Amino acid sequence: MTSDPFQLFDEWFAEAKASEPNDPEAMAVATANGDGRPSVRMVLLKGHGRDGFIFYTNERSAKAEQIADNPRAALLFHWKSLRRQVRIEGCVEQVSGEQADAYFASRARDSQLGAWASDQSRPLDSRATFERRFEQVKHRFDGQAVPRPPHWGGYRVIAQSIEFWSDRPHRLHERRLFSRDGDRWVEGLLYP
Repeated sequence: MTSDPFQLFDEWFAEAKASEPNDPEAMAVATANGDGRPSVRMVLLKGHGRDGFIFYTNERSAKAEQIADNPRAALLFHWKSLRRQVRIEGCVEQVSGEQADAYFASRARDSQLGAWASDQSRPLDSRATFERRFEQVKHRFDGQAVPRPPHWGGYRVIAQSIEFWSDRPHRLHERRLFSRDGDRWVEGLLYP
């Protein structure tokens, strides 16, 4: 057993990629506004390491606005096929523009166009309106590379705690909690 939470995450994530039938990189991201009102949604993990867990979004979205008000978040990975979950809590910072540009350039073209066409989290009068906007953006960038929109970027959750939960018979689950203490990690167990 490792006492390094990042090594353990890498091991579990590799197992999830091998066994989870759909989107092993899917994670719930919980945020709260300045008044503490919580919100949660699913996003895809696009990078991770000792410096944090990265996802990308429209910077005008509800989650981005909440992060601006309250730069803390919680993440949850639930790998049902493995009967495991990982909970991560920490502070949030934006990734560099260069890093966001590089990831944006790696996306499928229609995903790039969708980032321009969508007013994420804003009211939409009809699906037809969104599809029309998508076609307009498609025409606008026809025959050229699609640049990253100025309102689209990435966020890094810098872990302060990481909990690894494993299912056990009779609800006698195992919970290992790693907590940051300055530059080191302290490990402990939690009752299920």
